[in-house]
Amino acid sequence: MARQRSTVFTTIRTEGGLLPADLLARVAAQDRDLPGVRPADYHLVQGEQLGERVTRSWNRLTGAWKTYINALAALPEGDAGTTLTRERWLLPLFEELGYGRLQTSKAEEIDGRSYPISHEWGHAPIHLVSARIPLDRRTAGVKGASGASPHSLVQEFLNRSTGHLWAFVSNGLSLRVLRDNASLTRQAYVEFDLETMFADDVFDDFVVLWLTCHQSRIEATEPADCWLEKWTAAAAEAGTRARDELRTGVEAAIEALGAGFVAHPANTALKERLRTGELSTFDYYRQLLRLIYRLLFLFVAEDRNLLHPPHAGDTERRRYARYYSLTHIRTLAGRRRGGPHPDLWRSLTIVFDGLGRPDGVPELGLPGLGSFLWSPAASPDLDTAQIANHHLMSAVRLLGFVQDRNENVLRPVDYRNLGTEELGAIYESLLEQHPLVNADAGTFTLNTAAGHERKTTGSYYTPTSLITELLDSAVDPVVAEAAAKPNAEEAILDLRVIDPACGSGHFLIAAAHRIAKQLAAIRTGDAEPAPDATRTALRDVIARCIHGIDLNPMAVELCKVSLWMESMEPGKPLGFLDHRIVRGNALLGATPDLLHAGVPDDAFKKIGDDVPSIVTSLKKRNKAARGGQADLFGGSGDTDFTAMAAAVESLDSLPDSSVTAVREKAQRWADLVKTLAYQSAVHAADTWCAAFVARRSPSEPSITQEQFDTAQRFPDRVSPRVRQRVEQLAEQFAFLHWHLAFPDVRARGGFDLVLGNPPWDMVQFTEKEFFASRQPEIASLAGSQRKAAIAALEEEDPSLWYDYQSARRFSDGQSHFIRASGRFPLCGVGRMNTFAVFAEVMRSELNSRGAVGAVIP
Repeated sequence: MARQRSTVFTTIRTEGGLLPADLLARVAAQDRDLPGVRPADYHLVQGEQLGERVTRSWNRLTGAWKTYINALAALPEGDAGTTLTRERWLLPLFEELGYGRLQTSKAEEIDGRSYPISHEWGHAPIHLVSARIPLDRRTAGVKGASGASPHSLVQEFLNRSTGHLWAFVSNGLSLRVLRDNASLTRQAYVEFDLETMFADDVFDDFVVLWLTCHQSRIEATEPADCWLEKWTAAAAEAGTRARDELRTGVEAAIEALGAGFVAHPANTALKERLRTGELSTFDYYRQLLRLIYRLLFLFVAEDRNLLHPPHAGDTERRRYARYYSLTHIRTLAGRRRGGPHPDLWRSLTIVFDGLGRPDGVPELGLPGLGSFLWSPAASPDLDTAQIANHHLMSAVRLLGFVQDRNENVLRPVDYRNLGTEELGAIYESLLEQHPLVNADAGTFTLNTAAGHERKTTGSYYTPTSLITELLDSAVDPVVAEAAAKPNAEEAILDLRVIDPACGSGHFLIAAAHRIAKQLAAIRTGDAEPAPDATRTALRDVIARCIHGIDLNPMAVELCKVSLWMESMEPGKPLGFLDHRIVRGNALLGATPDLLHAGVPDDAFKKIGDDVPSIVTSLKKRNKAARGGQADLFGGSGDTDFTAMAAAVESLDSLPDSSVTAVREKAQRWADLVKTLAYQSAVHAADTWCAAFVARRSPSEPSITQEQFDTAQRFPDRVSPRVRQRVEQLAEQFAFLHWHLAFPDVRARGGFDLVLGNPPWDMVQFTEKEFFASRQPEIASLAGSQRKAAIAALEEEDPSLWYDYQSARRFSDGQSHFIRASGRFPLCGVGRMNTFAVFAEVMRSELNSRGAVGAVIP
């Protein structure tokens, strides 16, 4: 096994992946593959060693610290302490870091706004304040940049200035390294806890501070050429490699878990359910994915120190960390393989179960988080099963580390700064996997079938660079308009944003961060608000503003997990998102206007194996029905959605400060969607859609305007046979009626912002794509040979023949709906691509002042 490289720092915190912990560990180790870490790069004379130089600085500064901290304690209460902090401590510190005697600087002005930063060196602002001024607290009663918190002042200056990239800010107790991050969606900096470092003699962390903050790190003719900038680029490159490794690791971890459960001798019930088909292979796979989601969530929550509430006791925290945490299992997995016992899994299931309960696990200091993710229904067959330590540790090792093959070293994954880009990459890879399980042999594998799942679910992943452009052009103007209103905070929280193909939530999370930053800025008065204020704002924005749709049900679940991880606050449960992030096909659904007009005669056109005479007959019957009762009674376009909208708004007004409160929200939503009025409205809209895609044959029930009229006005009289068929089609095609999925948004006039990366495909079924992932030899044939091979499947492989016919029927039905429904007037002729169709949907769901943002292929 590769050796494990430690990236545990006692007094160093990295935010936003600017200089991640793994890179700082390489700096501390003076990694030969990392540029800029030779003694000469720090201007040391020939023969002088870095260790010796750092030790001399440490010895001098430990004495300076003791003198300073004693003087600070004796400082009169009315003394601001600025001069003492600078003269006795911070200026000596920067002298030891090679800056010489820092000179004070004049306040710089940008666009009429003054930035009174205390010092500078070359291109780097260095703002030094008193220990009595917290870095994240603004000065009460002082307006403008002068009253901003020290961190916000420097960060805002960097973002607005054109000639500065890196800066330092310190109050003597903490030192932060900042970089221009105007294009990023979250704060990014490195913080050194000077107080703990020198009080507890944490010399190893001081080495990192000295090597990272030394004057040579920012010395360059152009800011972009300094060593810190080069290190950031190296970290980004390493992050790309780590992301690819993590994708592979997640896939291998699923296989390790899948095989581990079916191989354990105690899991006879699980294996029997798999053998009989009572538990399908796909449902088993979905439970494994939810287990992966749980593990990813715990990694993030533990690495960000968000799992325990502030009031949790030290004893309970230590007990959890030493015996029950995922970090503990990761540490073990980095050292050894593990044995046949299932004790580690049993400790994890205690955590899983407790996080789903209202009271959590008091003995471990864990609060209840609630949500479906931690409910017994998420993975019932796995929670009650057993898995050997070596299988579990293998999976945790694959998730918790990436291997540097050049150095044969395991690098811990930086889950503290795990971004949506990494989750998106994981999500993208999972779409290409198809599980195969053999309960008797105790095996589980994933087969790659590129172009199938991603193609059929319309799932595509977007790089962060493109999302940044979209945020600048689409999100920022909408947020700025809201922020300019009299009650800016409420105006921002009243924004409604949706991604109609949300995937893992990459767009939504990026947009939520932009919105939350502005909200936190308004609440705090700082242009660059503190992390805690931003986190609270982010939770509020995700709870109020964010909506998403995806055809893939597991994407919907992962999107919720992503939003939960981003908005998690210590001690608070996971918010209720079921009415915001929904499963469905954003292209296939009815609107009030279309329902009011009734089922068009163009719905009846031969598709696939439809019987022509039946198609003709149904078209005539539909025309007759449309000319009779439909005109007399009108349609469901006249339905009053006020009550539905009010119910959703009432639900959102409920608190979410406890698991019980969140469960109350979930119950209120469940009660709403089960009401007769809501169920009838959904069924009527599904019936309207079903008329376009239902098979026309003697064995199928008729679905025309007549059945639609009955569904609208007399839902209790709907034929059981028709109802069953409509429900089957609704599930198969995932009909999504925006006005019913989001009634509160419809009541207010639509969404303020629709954004995303719609799939760029032709709405057309191709045999080559279908068979490429199933029988490549058929896909490689041309023309008549391929047709003959496909026809032979009816006898040779009836199952594949059925899948082929179903896929073709689905594609033809979707194309026919888009052309004939009247919802997409610009897509009625010629070859259609889904991007154009999505564009029409996006515009149709906006309010009168809304904006569209989309990645244009």
